[in-house]
Amino acid sequence: MFKPVARLVAVTIALALGAGSTVAETITVGGKDFTEQFLVAEMTRQLLEAKGYDVEKNDGLGSTVLRKAQENGQIDIYWEYTGTSLVVYNKVKEQLSPEETYETVKELDAEKGLVWLAPSRANNTYALAIRQDSPKTDGMETISDLAAAYRDGTPVVMGATAEFPRREDGLIGLEKVYDFKAGRANIRPMEIGLVYPALANGDVDVSTVGATDGRIASMNLTLLEDDKNFFPNYALVPVVREETLKANPELKDILETLSGKFDDATMQRLNGEVDVHKKTIDAVAETFLKEQGLL
Repeated sequence: MFKPVARLVAVTIALALGAGSTVAETITVGGKDFTEQFLVAEMTRQLLEAKGYDVEKNDGLGSTVLRKAQENGQIDIYWEYTGTSLVVYNKVKEQLSPEETYETVKELDAEKGLVWLAPSRANNTYALAIRQDSPKTDGMETISDLAAAYRDGTPVVMGATAEFPRREDGLIGLEKVYDFKAGRANIRPMEIGLVYPALANGDVDVSTVGATDGRIASMNLTLLEDDKNFFPNYALVPVVREETLKANPELKDILETLSGKFDDATMQRLNGEVDVHKKTIDAVAETFLKEQGLL
C-alpha cells in the first residue's frame, strides 16, 4: 500500500499525463487522517463507484496538504469543515454564525475554483474534554474554568493534536480569547488516536477532541462549555473543484443526498463503530449507505 505522500505523487503524475482532457477519466476523492474523514471518503468512493464512476481514493492526508492538492487539481472532491476554511485557509478572524461561516467560505473559495455544496448538520467543532474524578479538573464546567486554573499556575496537562497548538482556531486563538497561557511544558502534542488513551490513563488532564467523536460517550467524558463561543462552526461539507463539477454536474445531487444524512448523533455513532467497536472503515461505510438506501 502506498504511503500518503507516495499516493499523492502517483495522483499528481496520473493527472499530469491526462492534462489534455477536459473531463478527468477518474474522480479523485481525498480525505484527512482521522476516523470521520476516512469514513466519509470511503462512503464517497463506494457511492460514486455504484453510480458508475471510476474513483481513486487518496486519504490519510494532513489538512493543509489536502487543501493544496485540491487547489492544484490533484484532488477533485473531499469533505471539509467550514471553520477550517474560514480561519486556516481564508484567515477570517471575525466570530460568525454557522450560516455566515458557510456563506463566507462558499464565496471566498469560489474565487479559488472550489464549490461548497449543501452543508450537513454535523458540526465537528473542536472541544476540550476532561475525565471524571480527576483532581486537577474536578468541578470544571467551562473553558473559563480551565483558563482560571492556568492563570493560577495549576499545571493542567493538555493532550492535543500536532496542529492544534499552532492554529489560530486552536490554542493560539483560545489563549487570546480566554486570557491564559498553557505553557509549553503543559502541552503534549500527539496523534489523534493517542489522545483518548492518554486522557483515560491520566497521562494528560484535558484533551482536544472533535465534538462528533464516538469515544466521548463511551468513555463518559465531559466536554467543557465554550462559554465565550470561541470555536467556529465546523459543518462537514462536500467540496468539489468547479472544473470537475462542470464536467460531472450530477455529482451535486449525489453528494448533497449523502450530506443530508449526516448530523452530530449520526457521526458520533459511525465514528464509534470504528473507534470503539473496532469495525473496519469499509464495513461501516457500506452498512450505512445500505441503511440509507444509497447502495
